[in-house]
Amino acid sequence: MSAAGAWPPFDDAVVRAMAKWPDVPCCYGWLTLDVRGNWRIQGEIVRHQRAREFLARHYCGDGSGRWYVQNGPQQVFVDLDYTPWVYHYQPHGAVLTQTGLNCLEVDAGLLDDDGNLLLLTAYGVGVLDDRDLGACAALLLRVDEDSEPYALAWRGRALPLTMIKRADVAARFGFDAQPR
Repeated sequence: MSAAGAWPPFDDAVVRAMAKWPDVPCCYGWLTLDVRGNWRIQGEIVRHQRAREFLARHYCGDGSGRWYVQNGPQQVFVDLDYTPWVYHYQPHGAVLTQTGLNCLEVDAGLLDDDGNLLLLTAYGVGVLDDRDLGACAALLLRVDEDSEPYALAWRGRALPLTMIKRADVAARFGFDAQPR
């Protein structure tokens, strides 16, 4: 759910198709979201700008932890390489989702056993794109020179960083990475 409390609306053509053909079977195992926020169709990165924009506009969760793209009347469930959201840190201190939504607040930070930084926002849990880790290094606070980072400095607050095993993320945050 967005910070405003509702998903962005689907395109009118999609809404009309959903009404006209309400019983189209769902599609599984075809579309993937990788750990850098790329959409992949059968393993190939979607490079066409309008196709990426369409996927981003029609991406949402179904309330039971499965994520999909509403493609006309059909729900195309997304295989997640990690989390339902991939966050991108912006130089001016903002965080955007892979769909371009602005995260106004970061509520918590987690470090997994692979060295990934996970952020919890109003949209949900997401992994920070690994290419943005260097830019975020200045946000990690240390207890002393010999310690690991213990907090994430975010807009005047120190958010404690908790450790989590990568294998536990989906269960802890209630999403299905491989819906079928």
